[in-house]
Amino acid sequence: MVKLYNIVESRVMESGGEKENIAVYINPDEQERKYLIDHYQIDEHTLQSALDPDELSRIEIESNHVAIILKVPVNYQAEHSFEFLVSSMGMFLFDDVLIMVMAEDLPVFDSKTFSKVNRLAEIMIKIVNYTIFRFLEHLRVIDMVSDELGEKISTSMENTYLLNLFALEKSLVYYQNAINSNSVLIEKMKIYTQRIGFTVEDTELLDDITIENTQCYKQAEIYSNILASMMDARVSIVNNNLNILMKKLTMITIAIMVPTFVVSAFSMNVAIPIQKHTHAFWIIMAIAFVAMLGFFFFWRMRK
Repeated sequence: MVKLYNIVESRVMESGGEKENIAVYINPDEQERKYLIDHYQIDEHTLQSALDPDELSRIEIESNHVAIILKVPVNYQAEHSFEFLVSSMGMFLFDDVLIMVMAEDLPVFDSKTFSKVNRLAEIMIKIVNYTIFRFLEHLRVIDMVSDELGEKISTSMENTYLLNLFALEKSLVYYQNAINSNSVLIEKMKIYTQRIGFTVEDTELLDDITIENTQCYKQAEIYSNILASMMDARVSIVNNNLNILMKKLTMITIAIMVPTFVVSAFSMNVAIPIQKHTHAFWIIMAIAFVAMLGFFFFWRMRK
């Protein structure tokens, strides 16, 4: 799938059929990959890296273009089971066109970040900035989800919510690794500012992006540390809830056994007192009821 865009009046607009400035390839098939390799001379390994979720961020300076592999957060779906994944995205900057290759469709150009752009190199920088913004959004969602799971765990006796928290903790580790990898990429972009074609304003924007990416990494690190430190406490809460339930069930079982013992004693096939009494049944039931009340009173006194 290919989406074509143009820079029109300092805005990125979807192409209306004229020659495009930006081409976004979403999970390209074999024919599209072959076209990118043959027509634009994009290295096949670099193209594969743009679709590899385990690939680290990097920049490569080729003879006719600049290739960048960037880590991006994956759109969350229900089948992910509380695990927030990370993928890769490739950007290939030529003199007159910017090629973007990604595994899934991301609403990159729907952001207001691209409302005032004039050059392809500037768009590439702002895409890096947009990626940081998406990481921050996902971190806020992870924080909210972990709070909700923490509240459910306070009354839970199952491992379901704990497993969900483990998935969130694993996601934060992936996010830290991805954000740190992007920080290395940003530093390398500063080294190749002239080769890429960055202006002074672009370099200043890179400095701002460096600060934002560092703050994003620190935030992910804080969330990860908090979640990890609270896991033991939450496991103890689940165990404590289970112990309380077992204690209640034990009390109910004993409470049932006490009147059962009384009734069983008067049900033996031998001569027993009051067996010929007119109200023998009600007397036995009263004794059983008093025995049960006596047990509850004893239990309350023990507590």
